[in-house]
Amino acid sequence: MSTLTHKARPARARKVRRYSTADRVVLTLMLGVPALVVLAFVWGPALGSVFLSFTRWNGVTAIQPVGFQNYEQIATIYPPFWPALRNNVIWLLVLALIATPLGLFLAVLLDKNIRGTRVYQSVFYLPVVLSLALVGFIWTLLYSQDQGLINQLSGANVNWLGNSDVNLWAVLVAASWRHVGYIMVLYLAGLKGVDPSIKEAASIDGANQRQTFFRVIFPVLKPINVIVLVVTVIEGLRAFDIVYIINKGTNGLELLSVLITNNIIGEASRIGFGSAIAVILLVISLVFIVTYLVQTFKKEGAR
Repeated sequence: MSTLTHKARPARARKVRRYSTADRVVLTLMLGVPALVVLAFVWGPALGSVFLSFTRWNGVTAIQPVGFQNYEQIATIYPPFWPALRNNVIWLLVLALIATPLGLFLAVLLDKNIRGTRVYQSVFYLPVVLSLALVGFIWTLLYSQDQGLINQLSGANVNWLGNSDVNLWAVLVAASWRHVGYIMVLYLAGLKGVDPSIKEAASIDGANQRQTFFRVIFPVLKPINVIVLVVTVIEGLRAFDIVYIINKGTNGLELLSVLITNNIIGEASRIGFGSAIAVILLVISLVFIVTYLVQTFKKEGAR
């Protein structure tokens, strides 16, 4: 009985795509130019601020190294710092715990394709198109003590922006008005990308709408959650325009961004001192973002 021996066929060599010189030039430009822009306009100034925070410099005379002296003065003999830091933390917490969940809630409602969805989307998103400076101007008119719409409708005589006990909360309403629309659009885009079969499978398993959202849909929105976190932290810590329009960030509206501006481009320019405040603001923002990302990746690795 004869046996047939089959010779192993040689494996086909993978075709390696060879890029032409033109392709390499295009790829280099597409990757290199954005990288250079980020280095020049983001990381360059950030690292420059870190360096300048350890110096004394007014932009004219020679730079003098002073070690940690700027940071010591900020913490001990610079009265506006602690109120500004407190206001920034309050600002961030209000956006994170009130405005962002409200934006998510609106996105969930509008995702149900109710009648007039497009109109509601436009109405809620309209404030996002406006700059914070313009938002501050609009709400200054609404909060005006003498002729403001709020006092006229309520019959009250509250100095919403002049009273340091209430002006921060009044401004936070204006900032949240804009933030809610931004978060709504981000989550609405994420919800539109969720596979409908996931919802159907959860419904077949007996999950109600609340269980389906928090146990099935919300975990799928993890990439959107990361974006929302970064946006919220940035919006909470970089707030500047709206308070500067109202009263230049004084009388209860002190923020770290205002202190940075006043020290760097104020009459007595202290670039090193202002850079130290900017570094503190950078560290605070990185703490929130990095902590969240580390926790997220740990949960992914544990699965």
